[in-house]
Amino acid sequence: MSLRRTFSFTASLAALGAAAAVMGVTATPARADEGMWTFDNFPIQTVNDKYGTRIDQSWLDGVRNAAVRLQGCSASFVSGEGLILTNHHCVISCVQDLSTAQNDYVKNGWMPATREEEKTCPGQTAEVLTDITDVTERVLGAGAGLEGAAFVTARAAEIDKIQKDACGDDRKLTCQVISFYRGGKYALYQFRKYEDVRLAFAPEFQAAFFGGDPDNFNFPRYALDAAFLRAYEDGKPVATPNHLKWNPNAPKEGEVTFVAGNPGSTSRLLTMSQLERLRDQQIPTTLIQSSELRGRLTEYSTQGEEEKRVSLDPIFGLENGFKVNYGQLGALTDPAFMAKKRAEEAELRQRVAADPALLQRIGDPWADLEKTQATARDLYLPYRQLEANAGGGSTLYSYARAIVRASKERAKPVAERRAGYADSDIAALGRRLASEAPIAKGVEEIQLSFWLSKTREYLTVDNANVKAMLGRENPEGIAAKLVETKLIDPAFRAQALAMTPEQLASSGDPMIAFVLANDDAAQAVRTQWDAGVNAPTARAAEKVAQARFAVYGDNLYPDATFSLRLSYGQVKGWTYRGVTVPAFTYMGGLYERATGAEPFNAAQRFVDAESRINKNVVYDFVSTNDIIGGNSGSPVINAKGEVIGAAFDGNIHSLGGSYGYDGELNRTVTVSTAAVTEALRNVYNQPRLLRELGVTR
Repeated sequence: MSLRRTFSFTASLAALGAAAAVMGVTATPARADEGMWTFDNFPIQTVNDKYGTRIDQSWLDGVRNAAVRLQGCSASFVSGEGLILTNHHCVISCVQDLSTAQNDYVKNGWMPATREEEKTCPGQTAEVLTDITDVTERVLGAGAGLEGAAFVTARAAEIDKIQKDACGDDRKLTCQVISFYRGGKYALYQFRKYEDVRLAFAPEFQAAFFGGDPDNFNFPRYALDAAFLRAYEDGKPVATPNHLKWNPNAPKEGEVTFVAGNPGSTSRLLTMSQLERLRDQQIPTTLIQSSELRGRLTEYSTQGEEEKRVSLDPIFGLENGFKVNYGQLGALTDPAFMAKKRAEEAELRQRVAADPALLQRIGDPWADLEKTQATARDLYLPYRQLEANAGGGSTLYSYARAIVRASKERAKPVAERRAGYADSDIAALGRRLASEAPIAKGVEEIQLSFWLSKTREYLTVDNANVKAMLGRENPEGIAAKLVETKLIDPAFRAQALAMTPEQLASSGDPMIAFVLANDDAAQAVRTQWDAGVNAPTARAAEKVAQARFAVYGDNLYPDATFSLRLSYGQVKGWTYRGVTVPAFTYMGGLYERATGAEPFNAAQRFVDAESRINKNVVYDFVSTNDIIGGNSGSPVINAKGEVIGAAFDGNIHSLGGSYGYDGELNRTVTVSTAAVTEALRNVYNQPRLLRELGVTR
C-alpha cells in the first residue's frame, strides 16, 4: 500500500462494515494504543506505566532529531553520513524521473556501487523538526472582529508574517504554522531543510510491491517496501550525528513499538454535519472521478512499453487515492459507526449545555457548522473543478498557474500582495520550477482532457465559466494544444516567472494563455469558498475545540496535519471472526506465495538468491500503532530508540482510520530491518551500505 500523504486504505465491503462497527472515536481522552501524539504533548507516563519502558524527554528529543519529513512521506536518518531510510513507494516518483526508456530503474532497481553515483531526486527535500512554538494567541487575534474573506485574508497574512519572522529568507530553514484541534491551537514548527536529496538504493518494483493490488491493505505481506536516500549539502553528504541506530534483528511478539512520522490527515474531530457532507457529496464525487481517470490511464498504459513505464506512478497513486476514499465512505455509511459518532457528539453538546458559562462563551458552533455545510454543498463543484482540482493533476498546468499568479502578485505593492507571494516566496517558486524531472506529454494530455470534460459535465455546458474555457472546441482538442506549451522546458519556466502579466499575455504560449484567460474566474470561486465555507468553519471549529478542552481537559491528541507525531503500540497479531492472524511473516513465505504470474511473481533477483536467503528471517510484521496516510516510511522504533523497520501499510481493519481507531483490529504493517539487512547481504550484495549501517556480521 501507499501510506503517502494523499493515499490510504481499502478492502472488501464485508470486512469494512464489521471493522467500522467496533471502531472507537476520539471525543474523550485516548485509550488503548490510540493516538498520533505531538512531541510536545506525548503521554510519557502513560506509556511507561503500560509497557514498563523508561522513555523520557531526552529519548523523545533523540527520536525527533532523527525523524525526517519528505514530500508526502516520512523517513529517518540511520547513519552519521546523511543516510535516510524510507519506503520504496515514497521514492518511486524519483526512480521514475531518473529512468529512461533505455534504463528503467523502476523495473530493475537502482543500486549504485559508490556514493558518487547517487542521483539527485528532482524536487525532493528532507526536513528535520527543530523547534515548536505556540502562536495560538497571535493567529486567533489576527481575525478578531472580521468575517468572511477578510477574516481568512487576515489570518493568512498573520501566519505568513509569523513564518517570515522566524525563518526569513534562509533556504536552510522551513517555518510552518500548523493548526491543531481544528483551530483550537496553532504552533510554529521550524525545520532544518536539505534541498539536495539523492537516491542511494531502491530495489526493483516487483520486490517492493510483491502481491500488487490484491495484497494491498492486507496481511500477511511479503514486500521489501524500503529504500535509502541521502541528504547532501554543498555537494557533500550531510553529517547527521543525531540518527537512529540500525537494529538488524526482528522484534519479538509483544515488544513495544513507536512510530515517528507525519500522518497526513484525519477527521476524527469533525462534527456530524461535516462528516455527512463528506459522505454524501465530496467522497462520492472523488471516487467517481478517480476511478474513471484510472481507467483512462490504464488503457493508455497498454499502448506500449514506454506508455506503461511513464504511467506506472500516476496509476499507482490513483489506485491508492481511490482506496482511501472507498475505505472512508465505507466507514461513513456504516450505521453502527455513525450512531457511535452521533452519540459522542450528543454527549459533548449535552455537557456544554449543562455549563451556562461555557454555553454563553461558545454558543452553538454545531448549528453554525450545519449552516455552513449547506453553503459548501452549493459551492463545492465549481470550487473543486475550477480551483481546488484545476488541471486534473497536470504538472504543466500547475506550473502555468503558479507563474501567472506570481506575476499578478508581483505587480502589486508588496504590502498589498496575498500571503505567500513575498519576493522570497517567488524565489523559492523559481527553484521548484527549475526541476528537470521529465514530463510525459501523453499522461498530461489525458489528465487535462479528463479534467475539462468533467468540468463541462459537472457545471453544465451552459455555465459561463465552462463556455469561457471551452469556447467552440472540445476538451480533447484543447488538451492536445495545451501540452505543446514551452513550459516543458525549465529554461522557459525561469523566463516566464520573470515576466509581467502583459509579457505573459504576449508570450504566445498556449498553456499560459489558457490560465490567464480563466484565472480570474477560479480566484473568484476561491474567494466565495473562503467567505462562505473556510471562514465560518474556522470560527465554529475553534469553539468546538474550546468545548472539548473544557469538558475533557488537554489530554487529547489532535487530528493529523502532516506534522511530526509519535504513536505507541506493541507487536501483535489479531483475531477476527475466529481467524487469528500472526504478527509475523518470514522470507521463506515469499517463495510459497509466489506463483510466477503477476502480481505474484517474485523478483528475479529473489528467485536467483533463494538458496542464499535465510528463510527464517522475519520479513514483515504488524503492530497496534495508530497511523494514517503520510506515515509511509516512518521509522518503527523499539524502547532503546533503535530502528527495527519502516511502516508501509495498514491492515483491512484500519480502513476507517481517518475517523477512528480500534485497538483490537487496527494494525500497522512494517517491513523489518531484519529483512532489509538480509536482502542487502544476500540478494543485492551491498556491503557498502551494510557497513554504513553498522552491520558487520
